[in-house]
This record gives sequence, C-alpha cells and structure tokens, in this order.
Amino acid sequence: MSEQQLPREIRCVLVPVGNLRLLLPNATVAEVITFATPEPVAGAPDWLLGRIAWRGWRVPLVSFTKLADAQEGDSELTVRVAVLKALGDNPDLPFVAVVTQGFPRLTTLNAELIIPTHDGKPLPRGVKAQVLVRDDVAMIPDLEGIENEVFELLQQAS
Repeated sequence: MSEQQLPREIRCVLVPVGNLRLLLPNATVAEVITFATPEPVAGAPDWLLGRIAWRGWRVPLVSFTKLADAQEGDSELTVRVAVLKALGDNPDLPFVAVVTQGFPRLTTLNAELIIPTHDGKPLPRGVKAQVLVRDDVAMIPDLEGIENEVFELLQQAS
C-alpha cells in the first residue's frame, strides 16, 4: 500500500479507566453500557471481574486498573462498561468488556498527534505503549495479550 493510500487520520476513543485513559480505535468499541454486576469466574484473578450478559453473549469483564495496578480514580464518577470487539480470531471470545468511569471521548488523530512518552521504565501489565495525545497521557492497551489471558482463564474455569 503506498503512503497516499494510508489513512491520514483515524477516529479514536479516549476511554477513562481510573486515573488512566485508554486510547483505542473507535471501531474497537462496540457499545458503552450501564454497569451490571458480573457473574463470577471460578479461580479468576481480581482483575477479571466475571462475565456480563450483553446481546446474547457472556462477555468477560476486565478491570484495567487492577490489571495494570493503577489507581481507581474518582469514585463519584458513574461507572460504565465499554464492550470491545476482540482483535483475535477466537470465535469463543468475540468481545471483552472493560470497566470505565465517565464517558469515552471521541477524537480524530494522525501520527503527528500521538507522541510516545515511554521513559524506559517497564510498562504496566496489559499496556503496549504510553503516549501523549494532545494534552492527555494515554495508554494503548495490549488487547490481544489481555484476550489471550482471559481466554486461558475461562478455559481453566470451565
């Protein structure tokens, strides 16, 4: 593909999770829904909160703040769930959900607006990169890695 054919801008979503912001392509977010108490998964770590019912699916619900060992954020903000389309080709895991606080914010970005800010320290678990987007520090999650871990945990629990 030539450079002229590459998209110059991409629509993204900044998803607030605790004191962090996740940067995701807009196409990854299937829906933002009201938080519902998840059905527990036997033997799961604390970051895998369980499964929620969504459109006929039992979707695993992840607390990214617990996974990445980050601060929970403002408890006054409304807790929601962002249902994400899974990136892997696993038909048994087409969606993964993440707990959010507040509303995701739509933004249009290009390569010049995303500045890597990695300081050489190890990245938190579940994070592929840390970037500066305009005035916000954001984390690009390792969705495929998270999906693989979730799938293995669900396999062990069944």
